[in-house]
This record gives sequence, C-alpha cells and structure tokens, in this order.
Amino acid sequence: MSTKTTTKSNSKTTASPLEDVEAVRERMRGVARAALGLHGKEKTPSLRDGMRASGVGWYPLIALSVLVIVDELQGYAFYVLGPEISGSLGIGKGALAGLSTLKILAITLATLPTAAYIQRYGRRGLISSVNAFAWSALTLFTGLVAGALGLAGVLLADGATTGTVRSTHTPLLMDSYPPEMRVRALSVYRGADAVGNVLAPLGVAGLTALLGFTWRGVFLILGATSLLAAFAAVRLRDPGVGKWDTGQVRAAVAGEEEVIGPEVIKLGFFEVVRRLLLIPTVRRMLTASAVLGMFLVPLNTFFFFFLEERWGLGPGGRGAFFAVMPIFAMAAFAAFGRRGEALFQRDPAGFVRVSAVLLGVGAVLLPLGVYMPFLGLLVLLFGISSACFSLLAVSVTMVLLSVIPAATRPHAAALAGIFTAAVGGFGGILLLSGVEQALGATAAIGTLIIPGVASAAVLWTAARTVDDDFDRMVDELVEEEELRVLRAQGAHLPLLACRGIDFSYGRLQVLFGVDFAVDQGEMVALLGTNGAGKSTLLRVISGVGLPTRGTIRLDGSDVTYLDAERRVERGVTQIPGGKAVFGPMSVVDNMRVYGFSHGRNRGAVERGIDESFERFPRLAERRDQLASTLSGGEQQMLGLSKAFIVQPRLLLIDELSLGLAPKVVSELLEMVRIINAGGTAVVLVEQSVNIALATVNHAYFMEKGEIRFDGRARDLLGRDDLLRSVFLEGASKGFE
Repeated sequence: MSTKTTTKSNSKTTASPLEDVEAVRERMRGVARAALGLHGKEKTPSLRDGMRASGVGWYPLIALSVLVIVDELQGYAFYVLGPEISGSLGIGKGALAGLSTLKILAITLATLPTAAYIQRYGRRGLISSVNAFAWSALTLFTGLVAGALGLAGVLLADGATTGTVRSTHTPLLMDSYPPEMRVRALSVYRGADAVGNVLAPLGVAGLTALLGFTWRGVFLILGATSLLAAFAAVRLRDPGVGKWDTGQVRAAVAGEEEVIGPEVIKLGFFEVVRRLLLIPTVRRMLTASAVLGMFLVPLNTFFFFFLEERWGLGPGGRGAFFAVMPIFAMAAFAAFGRRGEALFQRDPAGFVRVSAVLLGVGAVLLPLGVYMPFLGLLVLLFGISSACFSLLAVSVTMVLLSVIPAATRPHAAALAGIFTAAVGGFGGILLLSGVEQALGATAAIGTLIIPGVASAAVLWTAARTVDDDFDRMVDELVEEEELRVLRAQGAHLPLLACRGIDFSYGRLQVLFGVDFAVDQGEMVALLGTNGAGKSTLLRVISGVGLPTRGTIRLDGSDVTYLDAERRVERGVTQIPGGKAVFGPMSVVDNMRVYGFSHGRNRGAVERGIDESFERFPRLAERRDQLASTLSGGEQQMLGLSKAFIVQPRLLLIDELSLGLAPKVVSELLEMVRIINAGGTAVVLVEQSVNIALATVNHAYFMEKGEIRFDGRARDLLGRDDLLRSVFLEGASKGFE
C-alpha cells in the first residue's frame, strides 16, 4: 500500500459530499458486512430456527431440490447405459463421447441467454418450472430415438435445459434465504443432487438387472417419474433480487425511509460479465469450476467404460457402483453444513482455504483410485473424492455468488456453468481422449491429477483476495445508498467523481487509489510527468479501460463498468493525444463520424459541422482533403471540432499542445475556452505546466499513478517538491 498523500489546496476548508460519503463508507463497512452475514459469530441457528425466523419457509428449497433430483435422471442414465446405447444404435465410443460434447455445447450456449432473460424479466420461478417439464419430455424422447441423429437432437435440447438450471437454481436459492442460511441451503440442494445420483443409477440397475427393461424402457419410466416431480414445483416464485443483501445494506445506511437518489444506470449483459471477470476472487472460483468440470463431465463417460473393461461390470454393477458414491457426499454434507456456515461467517478466507484443500484431496484420490488392485479400495477412494468435489461445488458457489452484487448472480452462475461445461468439459474430453487412445483409460483418468492440483493452488490464492472483494462490494453498496440520501437532502454532487481508482495493464498496476472530481462547467488541468498515469486515467473515465477497483460516477450515477459508447451517449467525450482523426477519411467525413451519437438526427450533425467550419476556417478550406494530409495543428482543430458536433457535458483533452507551435496552441486554447464557456466541463491533460496553469483555476498533479496535489492552479506554483524547474519556466507569466 502506498504511503504517499494527496495535498489539498488551503482554499478547501469544508468537507465535500464525496468526502462525507467516504467517511460513512468507512464507518458503515462493519455494519454492512454483518448485514450480509459476515458477523463472525461462532454459533449459527439451526436451519429450522432460521426458516422460522426469516419467515421464508421450506417450499423453495424442497421444490428446487426435487427438480435437481430428477434433472440427474436423464444424464446419469445416459452415462450408465452408454455401452448398451452404443451397441444398439451402432455408435462407437468416440462418437458417443462426441455426442456428450454436443450436450456440453448446448449447456454452454444456454447459460448466457438464460441469464440475459433473467436480467431483463426475472421470473426465475416460472423458468424453473417450465424447464422441468421440458427435460421430462426429453427424457421420454430419449427412449424413442432411432439413430445417432435423433440422439444428438435430444442431447442438445437436454443440454439446453441443464444450462438453464445452472443460471437459475442457485441464484434463486441465494435470493430466497438470508445469508446465515445459505451454506446449508446450498448443501441441502447439493445433497438432493447426490440423492438423484443414487436414485438414477439404482433405478437403472433395478430396471435393467432385476426387471429386465431395455435401455429404451428405462428412459420412458424415468421420464414419467420426472414429469410427476415437475408438477410439484409449479408454485415456485421469484422473490426478487437482493432482498437479503442490497435491501439489508440499504436499511442499515438509510433506515426505513424511502429516498430518491441518482439515476441507476443498468449495465448491459456483457458489461456485467466484463465487470465480474475483473474481480480477482471470481476469476479464481471460475478456475476451480473449470477443473471441477473436468472431473464431472467427461470423466463419467470414460469411467463407465473403465469399469466395464477393467472390472467387467455390466449395467447393474456400474449402476450399483455409482449409487454408492453419493452416500459419501451426503455424509459429507451432513457434517459440513453447519460448520461450513459458521466458518464462512467468521472467516471467509479460511472457508476458501478449506475449498482449496477439498479440491486438492479430491484431485489426488480419484486418479490414485484407478490404480488400486481391489475394487473395494477403488470404491473407498472414489467415494471420498466424490465427497470432496460435492463439498467443493457448494463452497465455490457460495463464495462466487457472495462477493458480487445480487443482481449479477445469474450472470456469475452462467459463467460458472460455461467454465464447468465448456472449459472443463471440452478441455477434459480433449485431454482424456488423447491420453486414452495412447495409453488407455486408466492412464487417462490418472492424468487429471495434474490440472486438479494446479487449480487447487490457484484456489488457495483466493484466500488473499476474498476479504478485499467483500469489502469492495460492501463499499459500493454503502456508497450507492449514501449518495441516494445526499441527493434526497439536496446536496451538491459533482458532474464527475472518481473514487479510489486502481487500474492495471495486465499485472502492471499504473493507477493507485486515484480520487478525481470535476464540477459542472468546470475546467481543470491534469498535470504530471511522462508515465504518471494521466492518459490512463482519461481512458478509464471515458470507458476505454475498466478499473480493477474504485467507482466512477456521472451526476452521482455509477458508470464504472459502462461501455465507452454508452458513456458518449451520456455526454463523455475524449480527444486522444495525436490520435484524434481518421487519416484515410476526409475532413468532413471525420466530422460526420463524430456525429454518430446523434443517431438519425442528421440535422444536428450538419449544424455541428457548420459551426466547426465557422470556428475553424482552415478546416472549411480543406473539407474534402484527407485528414492525414493536414498539419499537426489542423488535425488538433479537427479533433476539437468533435466538441461542437457532439456537444458533450464532459470533454477530455489529452496533450492538446504536443509538438505544436505556440501560435497554434494559443488558437486551440481559445477554442477550448469557448467550448467551456458554452457549459461543457473540460479536463485538460498537459505536460506543459505553463500552458495548463495559464488556462485553468483548478489543477491536479499526478506522480507514479497517484494524485499528489488537488487545488488551485496558482497554489501549485509553490510546490517545488512536485514541479521541477523545467516545468516552471514561464509559468508565472501566465498569471501576469
């Protein structure tokens, strides 16, 4: 952490509203964390007492648990009966694995549209119910397919329903129950998944070995069973987003009073996804999801063939083997639920470390088991490994969906589904298929120890980031609510407010906790040496780069993760240094491109072009000339014409005077003053201190990615520790 401090001008004697927000954020952080369930209590109430206290009831948990049980029927039956399906339809082992890949593809493709639909309409309860009827029908149709093409169609559709489950069920559970019950609610849900993993292979074993059904008959019976379960979930409803998260934090900050705050700008779908991928803990959880996918998706196909080839197990034997595995998981859930809940509330970092250990142990024991000389040892090691991965699914889901805003949980669940099915599933198939062809199924399964242990090490590092990411989310919630309160009280908010901005190019961090504000109609200078981070800060403000930490607000509304083009629509325009024109296009065509934000309003564009030519007669003389043939000063004039065409509320100008003659610079600065006089706020980035301080009253000075000075431009002249003599030459003349 940096030890440098920002010097404020002595002219600022009272705290600004944004400084008040920062003080409230620091004061309320602990309260908000407690509202999110991170209160550090050693004891947690029983699940029954929690249900009674919250008034939620058991129905959402039971209904979703029933659905996840029957969701396992088609998938598990397909894996268990893989050799029989292969022989009946004349499909080879590789082709069957390829069909499994199609299902993985469908899972991947379905998660994102489902999350996008939920973001726009909600209705997660309805989606869950409709989806249950869909996969019930698909299970029935599996028993009726006549060839590889029909089977591929069924698997694609079934994969789509599974993808929908991954974007819907766990976010719905998280929003249905308070934070102090979620680990156990997820454990019950995953325990039901384990029950399905018992019932599916046992059902297959009983129907084939005891009752003599063919694989077609098995699917017809399982489909009918699934249809009955779907009717039990028709009363599922969407409880709304953030009732137990955002709502609790708002109540802690503002009390029960309803206040009208700044406009809440909703992010687009991919803006949300991009935001999530910037969170360090999320990236690590997704890595764990990918490796979990390797063990859950392609491994099943290869392991069933391994059991047949190595141990001679038929459908009944394979079904019995896999029916035993979930018993280990259910025992683990029973032991983990309440203890895991208490650990998560007391020490999220410790909870993450336990998750990493689970992944490492599971990744070692499963490949080790395939080399055991006795079937009993294989069952024991595989069972313990399955229990570890089952608990890992709960812990990863809990951490992933807790360190992000409630509204983004469907997106995070969709990403986890993609990493599990696509990254882990496809990657696992490629890895296992290649090794299996060269060395056999046993060696193929054994190679999984490598990615498993590596990802456990990555997951362990999330213990260093999870608390910071919790605080980041809490700070954003508190700041949002406090700004709502301030706006309701009539407090003045600046046009632009950047708070605590961090930014990195890859692993190289270049901005460190930057605070930067611009008032309506104000013109400020942003000064500093080469490499200080000035241009990078402009990129972050304009949306070309996204910060790894901190917030950017426009009129109090959060635009931190808004795409650059949407910021232009809201009045933020940048003129990049030396890159303000499109060289192969004519002057007038450049101007027309600038006017894209006006949409179909061609009249507004033409009026802006006419004003630009009036302000810059030299451009009018060269209207049909290629921009690349203009002089440096003329190109900067063309860049400045963007302000007359777009008419922004905030204009960011990077290195206006770079390489230009003093007379040209003087003309350009006069145009900047005219633009500012028209009501546009201006941020002028300059290395030339004499030019900048002669133009503005308010200045910032940056050094090594930090703001070192914020105050009156005149006061900056007295800071010899910041300004070197080379910068000061002629600066005082600007004030004479």
